[in-house]
Order: sequence, then structure tokens, then C-alpha cells
Amino acid sequence: MQNGTNLYALDISAASFTKACGGPCTEGCVTLARIGEDAWALGDSKRPDAAPLRFTTEELDAAGIAPARFGLGA
Repeated sequence: MQNGTNLYALDISAASFTKACGGPCTEGCVTLARIGEDAWALGDSKRPDAAPLRFTTEELDAAGIAPARFGLGA
């Protein structure tokens, strides 16, 4: 949480997820969407029914996940 915002309270129904792949993406990929200022949702295309996890930009950086790899700006 940043600035007291509960990331899981943010509505992501209209979020546009993009894939980042290290290869041909034949078995699925990690997906990422910006869901607010300094807020991201991380999903799995192999499990579309699973709820995406949510992170701040700082948390993504700490995990080594770069939004630029998804064609998204931080």
C-alpha cells in the first residue's frame, strides 16, 4: 500500500493487460496492467480465472519486474 491506498480496493475490470515473454509464448505469459498511479496488477495468462496480484512500482522494482518489458512506462 502506498499513501494509504488499498491496492485490492481498486477496480481493475477495465484494466488492459499486456504480456511479456522471454520466448515464443506458447505456454502462457506473465501479464501486467497499470491500475492506478503507482499501482499495477500482475496476472498469468495460463490461469485467466485467477485473480491478479497487485503491487506498487516500488514493489515491482524490488521483485525485478520492469514495466518497460511489457511496453509500459513506470
